[in-house]
Amino acid sequence: MSEQDAIFEERRGAMTGLAYRMLGSRADAEDVVQDAWLRWRGVEAGEVANPAGFLNKVVTRLCLDRLKSARARREVYVGEWLPEPVVDEDNERLGERLGEDLSVAFLLALERLTPLERAAFLLHDVFDAPFAEVARTLGRTEAACRQLAARAREHVKAGKPRYRPSAEEEQRLTSAFLAAALSGDETTLRGILAQDVVMHADGGGLVSANLNPVFGLDKAVRMLLGIKKKWPAPEGTTARLARINGAPGLVLSHDGVVFQTMGLEITDGRIAAVYTMRNPEKLARLNS
Repeated sequence: MSEQDAIFEERRGAMTGLAYRMLGSRADAEDVVQDAWLRWRGVEAGEVANPAGFLNKVVTRLCLDRLKSARARREVYVGEWLPEPVVDEDNERLGERLGEDLSVAFLLALERLTPLERAAFLLHDVFDAPFAEVARTLGRTEAACRQLAARAREHVKAGKPRYRPSAEEEQRLTSAFLAAALSGDETTLRGILAQDVVMHADGGGLVSANLNPVFGLDKAVRMLLGIKKKWPAPEGTTARLARINGAPGLVLSHDGVVFQTMGLEITDGRIAAVYTMRNPEKLARLNS
């Protein structure tokens, strides 16, 4: 492996992590990194003094280009849009050291930013790029980039989980939720879901899923019991505990094919949010 190839491979995880946070899609993130690789191969060895900065710049600009078409697609997206789930070992590959910065709540907060705000915030606050480098990447002044990042920082504060459950608490609540949801145990569901729980789901218009978030304990329990009664899991369904976007969750499979993931957000000993992914296009990576 050449030195140039080695530099790129060393940066691959960080680049994929940046692209995923920008786009909310692991598949698109990998396409961006592949495009960055082609750009990198066109650079003469030793020509770039700061490879990390150069590659961040390439990836960011490729992502900004993709976001233009992504925004148009999401305007006609059927139901609620959720990011493609990152499961188990992929959490580490995309930068688990960044902790909650892989959480679905955080990614949804990023989604509400403008593309430039998102880029400035991620480059500086998450990937530690100095504002001088951010300015070169975005083609803006340092002062403008500081303003972009500051606006973004305020917006995403609410998207970062402030409560860190213990491993025992995560396992207990996740196992209890799985058993109660599959069996239709109303008493247990009321005991583990928060009063203000929010149920999110993404079917992409391809499979059944609630089109809008469901708010509150009573509505959440009714929904879960209704799903159990009207659309029970196929016979032979297997479920396992997993790490989804850095948080506890479940992966459901049938005949070896993953058809649903459920990420849980835990706050003060209760499940505060559930993020259900049923869109087969966003689960395709788990079945490849």
